[in-house]
Amino acid sequence: MGDAKEAGAEGPPAGAAARGGLSLLSQGESEESSAQGSALFLGGNEVKSRAVVKYSSAPPRTAFARLEEKTDLKLPPANWLRESAKLGPAGTTILGNSKKSKPFSSFGMAYDFIDSVGNDVDVVSDSENIKKLLKIPYSKSHVSMAVHRIGRTLLLDELDIQELFMRSSQTGDWTWLKEFYQRLIDQKWQRKKKSKEHWYQKAILSKFLYYSINGDGAAQPVSSTAEQQESSSSDQTNDSEGASWPAPFEMPSSVSEDPSASSQKYEMIKTEEIPNLENSNFSTKVIKDIAQNILSFLKSNCTKEGHTYWLFKASGSDIVKLYDLTTLCEETEDKYQNPFTMPVAILLYKVACNMMMKKNQNKKHYGTIRTLLLNCLKLLDKSRHPQIIASANYMLSELFQLDEPKKEENSESPLNENSDESYSEEEEEMPDSDENGSYSTSSDPSDDSKAVAIIKSVGELSVPEKYKSIHQIRPSCAFPVCHDTEERCRLVLSYVLEGLKSVDSSIKKESDLPAADPSTPIPLKYEDESSRGGPEGLEKQMALFLDKMGSLQKGNYSSQSGMIPGSWQHKMKLQLILKSSKAYYVLSDAAMSLQKYGRALRYIKLALQSHDTYCCLCTNMLSEVLLFLSQYLTLCGDIQLMLAQNANNRAAHLEEFHYQTKEDQEILHSLHRESSCQGFAWATDLSTDLESQLSVSCKCYEAANEILQFSDLKSQNPEHYVQVLKRMGNIRNEIGVFYMNQAAALQSERLVSKSVSAAEQQLWKKSFSCFEKGIHNFESIEDATNAALLLCNTGRLMRICAQAHCGAGDELKREFSPEEGLYYNKAIDYYLKALRSLGTRDIHPAVWDSVNWELSTTYFTMATLQQDYAPLSRKAQEQIEKEVSEAMMKSLKYCDVDSVSARQPLCQYRAATIHHRLASMYHSCLRNQVGDEHLRKQHRVLADLYYSKAAKLFQLLKDAPCELLRVQLERVAFAEFQMTSQNSNVGKLKTLSGALDIMVRTEHAFQLIQKELIEEFGQPKSGDAAAAADASPSLNREEVMKLLSIFESRLSFLLLQSIKLLSSTKKKTSNNIEDDTILKTNKHIYSQLLRATANKTATLLERINVIVHLLGQLAAGSAASSNAVQ
Repeated sequence: MGDAKEAGAEGPPAGAAARGGLSLLSQGESEESSAQGSALFLGGNEVKSRAVVKYSSAPPRTAFARLEEKTDLKLPPANWLRESAKLGPAGTTILGNSKKSKPFSSFGMAYDFIDSVGNDVDVVSDSENIKKLLKIPYSKSHVSMAVHRIGRTLLLDELDIQELFMRSSQTGDWTWLKEFYQRLIDQKWQRKKKSKEHWYQKAILSKFLYYSINGDGAAQPVSSTAEQQESSSSDQTNDSEGASWPAPFEMPSSVSEDPSASSQKYEMIKTEEIPNLENSNFSTKVIKDIAQNILSFLKSNCTKEGHTYWLFKASGSDIVKLYDLTTLCEETEDKYQNPFTMPVAILLYKVACNMMMKKNQNKKHYGTIRTLLLNCLKLLDKSRHPQIIASANYMLSELFQLDEPKKEENSESPLNENSDESYSEEEEEMPDSDENGSYSTSSDPSDDSKAVAIIKSVGELSVPEKYKSIHQIRPSCAFPVCHDTEERCRLVLSYVLEGLKSVDSSIKKESDLPAADPSTPIPLKYEDESSRGGPEGLEKQMALFLDKMGSLQKGNYSSQSGMIPGSWQHKMKLQLILKSSKAYYVLSDAAMSLQKYGRALRYIKLALQSHDTYCCLCTNMLSEVLLFLSQYLTLCGDIQLMLAQNANNRAAHLEEFHYQTKEDQEILHSLHRESSCQGFAWATDLSTDLESQLSVSCKCYEAANEILQFSDLKSQNPEHYVQVLKRMGNIRNEIGVFYMNQAAALQSERLVSKSVSAAEQQLWKKSFSCFEKGIHNFESIEDATNAALLLCNTGRLMRICAQAHCGAGDELKREFSPEEGLYYNKAIDYYLKALRSLGTRDIHPAVWDSVNWELSTTYFTMATLQQDYAPLSRKAQEQIEKEVSEAMMKSLKYCDVDSVSARQPLCQYRAATIHHRLASMYHSCLRNQVGDEHLRKQHRVLADLYYSKAAKLFQLLKDAPCELLRVQLERVAFAEFQMTSQNSNVGKLKTLSGALDIMVRTEHAFQLIQKELIEEFGQPKSGDAAAAADASPSLNREEVMKLLSIFESRLSFLLLQSIKLLSSTKKKTSNNIEDDTILKTNKHIYSQLLRATANKTATLLERINVIVHLLGQLAAGSAASSNAVQ
């Protein structure tokens, strides 16, 4: 066997440019191939061909022997016209009576080399067709070929017009072409017969070849009778143009044609040696130019994929015409009369299938696949080929990756990187010019208005680059880049719908569906609200749902349309329904991100209805499909939760939910052919009740979690499992908070004297159960932060329970009850568990600080209630004081006053209040206690210490002047109480001096009040300014007035007592300059204070101004006396 280079070409050096490349996939005379040829290069250094040559086995070169002279070729060999393993079908092919090239031979080759079609090669054809094309400039014989475009590949087949027309009288397939041929090309068409001389020469050549076989199968002559019989039979064989033999064979250069028909002198020359013969005019470059021009002509004009083109050259004519037979056929009554339509459609489909099945297929080929499938669908009759149409539409839907991330409009998407393997059926022809060949029509006699393009002279084909490929790729043939998720999903659903229509039309019409069984209730789209509403109804539906999921594992099957399990309709509809559910899921997720919750619920409802139908049809549920269902239910739970949290826009959500496109209605109609689609109705209803929405959301998450238990999906999909458990914990927290708030509302509406109702207790139990389950969910996935938050909410629930019990009973006889203490201690336990769950503040500082604050608040509230409503009937005063002190100190422990944060002022206020309450408690103990002097001294020290700490913290705050003033007044009262137990004037004067110093330090509190009044209302300038000043909204006017009155009276009392004591001391002693200065100052201040308090018409601001002025004088007097002493 000769190698590919022996096929009559010289190869260019490696690395030759590929400009205008010609790729040929050709076939030898045998359709049964045994090998695939290597690269075939067609001359020159510019054009490189990647031809894949398909040929049959052949004997080695020595198989041909030189015949002796005078060998009588009229006598036929014994094996003449029989196939030989060494010769192959060469002899019979020459006579044209066997293995003739058939109209669809290129399609068979395309199936065998399906990987190369559409992308890698330019031409697929029988080798004889390639030879005919290359011989066009040198041959007067007619050329008739059918041309088809598949991607970038052209398929060439011989179109024997005469044979087809003879057959059309019986089949009627080509009547329209015969009429066209007679009308425009050859009005007097008749079948032309070859002369006897023609067949005689062919027979001589065939006998010569058989005689030349050397070896065991050498030809032996037969009797003349047999020769005559064979010769007479040869006259009845079919027509065939020209000699046809495999290129690798060593062929004779000449055979004698004299009447004696005997062999004369001849030479054996290899085909590839012809260009190198002496005085040879044969040029491989000319062959290259012809091939390049023909290929460019065809590629430029055969632009519509799936169309059948006819390349025709009449015998003896120099004009080559190209017709679009598909367009001509469409003008007839039945556009499917073209016999090439179905083979082309099938090949388009198979090429697309092959490209889809490649695992490493680059997305840049998606444009080619889409074009192939769309053109395939255009060629097929929907009523005749539903299976191919359904499959093609499904593949079109598969081209769109629904889960791919969004890309920017200007990003380099691989889906838009289509090269010349994509062709569009909508492409327009480029304007022609003489430079690019005579493609256009003109006033020339050769003009034909029906022709797509015309080569006016075959001699032009030998001119280098006379014809250039002017076909350009249009943007419309590129894969559509959908920048919008909804647009991409809508395209997918449009293909799914077409596929479903094809499947449904092939099963049964609706009128043919089986009659309803009287004993079986008809499933309707509504259910009794009483049986479905509320958590109880949901529980029943969930149980039914889980039973159904379990039955799917056993392979149950039910279909209302009568589809047979395992049929192509059944398999295809399953895939289409699953694809629609995915598309609706992606649409729902996109609407969710846009906060269009009504639309999102509508889409997820359609997704679940699709999946419900899939479950009815499925005989073996795959784990992947179960995972999809879990994801759908998870998203449905998210949507129901967001609808519950956005009740304000309920009308808009309701409108979006009930809107439905025609496409969605048609898909739903197809689904209803198989099932009632009500399996997930419990999850997709749009309720107006908040509790129902939260319950539905929770049930969705629970169902998603239950599904993950099937087939061990949770271990295979740990990330999704964690997300589901997080959502379960979150929704249970939401429901727990909902019930807790309802209990708090009932508590606020309940009369103080009434005891806790059963409804409140029921709500507590529901809330506690939800919190407990949520905590378990978060702990199972080691989510310490969220577990701590739910423990914190449980602590808050315990505090609400405690508050409910504190409201029961008579307020006058109120005591801190054991139930209160029990629930507050439970709350403390849950807060401590939350802190243990977090471990350290570093894990989540915000949550850590929040839990600490709640814990501090709980201790503080419990201590305050014990202090204000002391349970003296059950406990001793000392025990109560001890418990209060301990609780207050624990509250201080968890109250962080040092860390700078938004909560720091609150912590400082809390700490100051705790110190104030502790000081007041010890002050009260000191007043009421008699006897133990050591204990009294201890209480005195503690009271003074806590008053001092409270005053310091209140002074740090700018919004607590009243609290600071009250603390200082209590400190003054504490000093007055101490003074009552003193006997000496010196001791009393010392105590009075300390009390007046405390009064002086209250100046800061009055300045804050004064500043706030001035900033809010301005300095009064007219008579009516008093009313404006008294109407300060940010200050508690009554409290300020009350504290101011107390302050004025206590300051007046202290000044009076100081004047009395200093006066009596002055009589006893003399020359005490300090006491004289203090006495004079105090008398002056006292007189001003009396005049100010006597003015009943003074405004609040005026009275405060006076106090600030007097305190300033008092502070200055104390400083002056100190300087005088020094």
